[in-house]
Amino acid sequence: QNQGESGQNATEKLLEVAEKFRSQGGKVKEAENLEWRNQPVEKRLEYALVKGITTFIDQDTEEARLKSKRPLDVIEGPLMDGMNVVGDLFGSGKMFLPQVVKSARVMKQAVAWLNPYIEAEKAEGQTKGKVLMATVKGDVHDIGKNIVGVVLGCNGYDIVDLGVMVPAEKILQTAIDEKCDIIGLSGLITPSLDEMVFVAKEMQRKGFSIPLLIGGATTSKAHTAVKIEPQYQNDAVIYVADASRAVGVATTLLSKEMRGAFIEEQRAEYAKIRERLANKQPKAAKLSYLEAIKNGFNIDWNAYVPPKPNLLGEKVISQYPLEKLVPYFDWTPFFISWSLTGKFPKILTDDVVGEAATDLYNQAQAMLEDIIENKRFDARAVFALYPAKRTGDDTVSVYDMQGNATHRFEHLRQQSDKVTGKPNLSLADFISPAEQHTDYLGGFTVSIFGAEELANEYKAKGDDYSAILVQSLGDRFAEAFAEHLHERIRKEYWGYQPDENLDNDALIKEKYVGIRPAPGYPACPEHSEKAVLFDWLGSTDKIGTYLTSSFAMWPPSSVSGFYYSLPQSEYFNVGKIFQDQLEDYAKRKDWTLDEAKRWLAPNLDDSVS
Repeated sequence: QNQGESGQNATEKLLEVAEKFRSQGGKVKEAENLEWRNQPVEKRLEYALVKGITTFIDQDTEEARLKSKRPLDVIEGPLMDGMNVVGDLFGSGKMFLPQVVKSARVMKQAVAWLNPYIEAEKAEGQTKGKVLMATVKGDVHDIGKNIVGVVLGCNGYDIVDLGVMVPAEKILQTAIDEKCDIIGLSGLITPSLDEMVFVAKEMQRKGFSIPLLIGGATTSKAHTAVKIEPQYQNDAVIYVADASRAVGVATTLLSKEMRGAFIEEQRAEYAKIRERLANKQPKAAKLSYLEAIKNGFNIDWNAYVPPKPNLLGEKVISQYPLEKLVPYFDWTPFFISWSLTGKFPKILTDDVVGEAATDLYNQAQAMLEDIIENKRFDARAVFALYPAKRTGDDTVSVYDMQGNATHRFEHLRQQSDKVTGKPNLSLADFISPAEQHTDYLGGFTVSIFGAEELANEYKAKGDDYSAILVQSLGDRFAEAFAEHLHERIRKEYWGYQPDENLDNDALIKEKYVGIRPAPGYPACPEHSEKAVLFDWLGSTDKIGTYLTSSFAMWPPSSVSGFYYSLPQSEYFNVGKIFQDQLEDYAKRKDWTLDEAKRWLAPNLDDSVS
């Protein structure tokens, strides 16, 4: 056997062990009771679907096929009956997403067994409708989209998944070619919001008359109501908050009896949201940009001596030991990605989601063991520590070892009136402008290579559950690597906190000295600064991580950002900015005002023209 086959078998065995034996308080539950195997085949299929058990699915599916007139009857009969039970349990809150996705794995394996027989008869199964799903152009994140696709597939919908970074023209042409009933768009990064608006405009221009669903971490009901829905009036535009609502929305939209009233209700709600936002009074008075600069953070830079890094320059890392990263995992976002809300480890004992969370955690541990043992992921990083100086109100320049300025980072500043007397912060405030003492800035990119490839292997086998689990773990490894590397920066490479001794909980709560802000996040929300960061670090040439047209990172399990050492530096939210700062930023970036509006859209105050 090759390593891939061996690893696959190891994973399956470990998953079976995790399913049958669950550790609780040091005691091991007895092996799963197999009395259900004595039931009629229809009930056995239902049980396997509800419990997510693949062990006997091939033989049970074959038994059901031999009992049926046509192989298609098995799908439309006992298998769909079983998935209806799954759907009912999920809808009533008695099953959770990880369990539903496991049910889908069982269903796919059964269908795969039947497909050759169905093909031989040239029969086609009936579906409730065809849904096209895509992560929009420039965006690479699709865990949430994959989960929604699986849940819809479990409920009888035919899914056309175009994957990630899909341009508008491909989305719309595929919808025409495949005769799709619904289009679903997904996106994680803020530039994706603008791309979704463009897709909606194109749907209107091309005369589409099918519903458009909007979902993803940065999307919202307000954005859908204000920016997207007005662009596409031929049919419904619906914001779908999470996977659990997707089935109900799709079913209603494709129901002749229910769709009219539902669309009318949604349009009325979106109109109210637009009206409310138009009449919204500002929460706090705003300062002019010049006033905000004057109220910026300040210390006596002449009296401050910045710590000099032990390692000046850059360092490239590959094949970093994965086992060193696991202790730095923050498991809470892992459970959130599976729609299991609750903090780790408390979530494992929660009365409502405890069993589902424990199963998921145990199987994640089994997969982690396989990933580490077989070196399925390659953890790579590049970081740099160089002299830096504040060279403008909101500008930081970095220099090479000969004192030549090489790159310039442009930042945004808070413009709200700080009634508490607090300063209006900008990241530029945390770098010294003084001549007599050299300050320093760090930058980094960490990436997990291999997660997407392994996920695609599982997808090709019809195992969406393992594919999504792999992607979820890839993200945890990337975040853990960023956390671990920052610790080494503080204690070792920069060395300004050599005696730091923080546990993982303290790290998660950001109790360390200095900060690690990242472009696209609240303190530096404008994504294009990632391009300057990548050029400074040489991220693409040195470790192979690259940026899409919307400045998303590939591979998706990547983290990049800056290192600041100033003890008083802190994380903050830039919030809304005004016309004067918009114009200043456009000038600094050498952009037109329209370009600046596009990239700064989420941070622009409603008064900006």
